Amino acid sequence: MRRARGVLLVAFCAFAPGLCAETLNGALLRAYHISPVINSSRAGVRALDEKVPQALSGMRPRANAGAFLGVQRNRSVQIQNEIDLLDPTLQGPVKSVQSGGSTPRAANITVEQPVFDGFKAFNATRMAETNVFAGRARLRLTEQRVLFNAASAYMNVLRETAALRLQENNVAVLAEQLRQTRERYVAGQITLTDIAQAEARLAAGQALVGQARAALDAAIGAYRQTIGDEPKKLAPGAPVDSLIPKTREEAERIAQAEHPVILAALHDADAADLDIKVIEADFMPKLSLVGNLFTQTDVAGVYNRNIGASLGGRLNVPLYEGGLTSAQVREAKEVAGQRRLDADVARADVLALVRANWGALQAAKTQISAAQTQIAAAERALYGVREEAKAGQRTTLEILNAQQELLNARISLVFAQRERVVASYAVLSAMGRLSTETLGLVDAPYDPAIHFEQVKGLWGGIETPDGAR
Repeated sequence: MRRARGVLLVAFCAFAPGLCAETLNGALLRAYHISPVINSSRAGVRALDEKVPQALSGMRPRANAGAFLGVQRNRSVQIQNEIDLLDPTLQGPVKSVQSGGSTPRAANITVEQPVFDGFKAFNATRMAETNVFAGRARLRLTEQRVLFNAASAYMNVLRETAALRLQENNVAVLAEQLRQTRERYVAGQITLTDIAQAEARLAAGQALVGQARAALDAAIGAYRQTIGDEPKKLAPGAPVDSLIPKTREEAERIAQAEHPVILAALHDADAADLDIKVIEADFMPKLSLVGNLFTQTDVAGVYNRNIGASLGGRLNVPLYEGGLTSAQVREAKEVAGQRRLDADVARADVLALVRANWGALQAAKTQISAAQTQIAAAERALYGVREEAKAGQRTTLEILNAQQELLNARISLVFAQRERVVASYAVLSAMGRLSTETLGLVDAPYDPAIHFEQVKGLWGGIETPDGAR
């Protein structure tokens, strides 16, 4: 039903684009589908999937076929004494020469089935699967970063658009203020100094308009880069407070259990432990069954043929390899220790990230309330200063300062509203829950397990499955 409503909405917007505004969720969904960063990470996970059948191949049979075809020329020279039967005392050497050719050919098929490899293939398969899980966690992290960057880019465009409008409106107000100042000068109420102050403030306002327009252009460029389209008409963004727990402690508990950085680090530690077992398998004997079927024709001579088959066991017992395997095991143990420490570092980093983003969210809420109070007070102050100026109790500079204070308060509110929304997404990301599923953006998100199931049991073939893309 949700997908049907989405199709109807897209169709409606296609025929009536002026009536539809881009939403934050729509921008996030577009970024999720078209981001080359996410698609690159997905391809990397699919490549990791192929490590599993590679590891499984260690205990699968291997078959080889060979053939030989050639040309052989033979020339045989024999010299022997020949005895005369009538007179045995008469004898002499006789030379005999024989020559000929043949076409020797041979073919063989050898099949080897590993029986015992010291559990190397078994542990290598487990390590490959663990690396796949780590890759999926990093894919989740990449998706989180893209979604967060898209939310930031969306809110940045809204912020810079609002800031530009405020600056343009301020220029219009300053221009009107300059006109009124000149009228008052003509009436003899003020001096040229007041006109100069109004002109200077107007010029400064026009410069700020140029800066605001440049900032908006930069925000639009970042939006285009992240979301893949030019921003048209953006609807206001809303925070995701309903997806965030009530307390920071609960957010920290969720982050420690679900954040992809921690999960990836834990999987890396498990894979490093398994790598030790994979290397230690080189100390153990290897046993395999070997079958051979062969045929030979005209190899040892003309008109001979040999056909045979053999079946036997091959045992390889390592005795000493120069210390190579021992050094590799020691290295793997050090790497495993490093990976466990990396997991501790990841936990600490995530905890600090949650606290920082939680604090930023609370600060943004306070800033919004303070900015709203400041705007109300600045509006009253500006009105009062203008009225008092009419009675000659206030100067032009005081009017300009009151106008600038009101502008600053309004811009502060715009920035605080942006920070309020982005900080809520930052907290959700720090918890490890910023995803299309959590946000309810798609009914069928990309599932990396589909490709894994397609390839893990393959015994051959070079075509990549397409069902998981």
